[in-house]
Amino acid sequence: MSTTITRPPTDDIASSMRGAQLPNWAGRAALGTGIVVGLAVHLAGLGTFKAIILGWAVVTVGLPLWSRVVEGRRKSTDRLVTILVASAFGIALFPLFSILLTVISKGAPVLSPTFFNNSMRNVVGEGGGVYHALIGTLLITLAASIISIPIGLFTSIYLVEYGNDRKLARSITFLVDVMTGIPSIVAGLFAYAVFVIFFGEGVRLGIGGAVALSVLMIPVVVRSCEEMLKLVPNELREASYALGVPKWRTVLKVVLPTALAGIVTGITLAVARVIGETAPLLVIAGFTDSVNFNLFHDRMATLPVFAYSAVTSPGVPPGPSIDRAWGAALALLLIVMLLNLVARLVSYYFSPKGER
Repeated sequence: MSTTITRPPTDDIASSMRGAQLPNWAGRAALGTGIVVGLAVHLAGLGTFKAIILGWAVVTVGLPLWSRVVEGRRKSTDRLVTILVASAFGIALFPLFSILLTVISKGAPVLSPTFFNNSMRNVVGEGGGVYHALIGTLLITLAASIISIPIGLFTSIYLVEYGNDRKLARSITFLVDVMTGIPSIVAGLFAYAVFVIFFGEGVRLGIGGAVALSVLMIPVVVRSCEEMLKLVPNELREASYALGVPKWRTVLKVVLPTALAGIVTGITLAVARVIGETAPLLVIAGFTDSVNFNLFHDRMATLPVFAYSAVTSPGVPPGPSIDRAWGAALALLLIVMLLNLVARLVSYYFSPKGER
């Protein structure tokens, strides 16, 4: 006589191990209830802030309590922490979206071909543009990059490939960490002090602004390139050494190409970090209404300083000047976003195929 044993379905076993669970629509229902409560409070005239807080409280308290009754304490705690983490993420994004919305809404109406093709020379009231400031920003940032990238890259190569935890390498690492945290105004004062030695008091030069920005940019380049070089597997270096390739050629032909995507990304982000600096450029580069293509002669305008000057000294009437400030801020924001996009594209196309 044979006995047939019928096993319960696998889904039933998994369900019995998991225990009771909330339906899949529970989270959406709690969120919808919170939105309805928030809208009701807002329509009652109690204010937007109170509406947001009460709606959030409904979701934060209601869903975990429902989960506590149905699923137990452990799952309820997990849902509560998930809500708190998501709320923190939303709070962190709120300033970003608020800034973007404000700058775009106020700056977009100003942008036009005339705004980008004209300077502020002999302009009073309406009209004019940011051509002189845009040229100054690009030239000063380019000069700062030419100064900073070789110094930062060679320093990071020494720290990773040749430092070997020596005293000099530890000292350089400590100084780079200190430079990372210095205020930008200190970099401007340093550049001013250096150029005063050669040109006297009251010197204002575009190249001085480039030197000031390079002081801020070098530690960022060093740190980013250093981390990228550390990610290169030692097996690649050892394989090159085993073939009799000298160390300098291994660094040039093996290490740098492997880390190229990360290095270019780090350099691009370092440029984006300094392109919006205002304080050091106010000190050493100054401000002018005219176009200046010569970094070594006279003052040079930049977009951050242009926006600052337009707000602090708007003239009469102040409206057009304030509008131009918002337009300059949006132009600067677009440049930074473009740099970040370039960094992403470079990281994608130059990274190893397995990491795409």
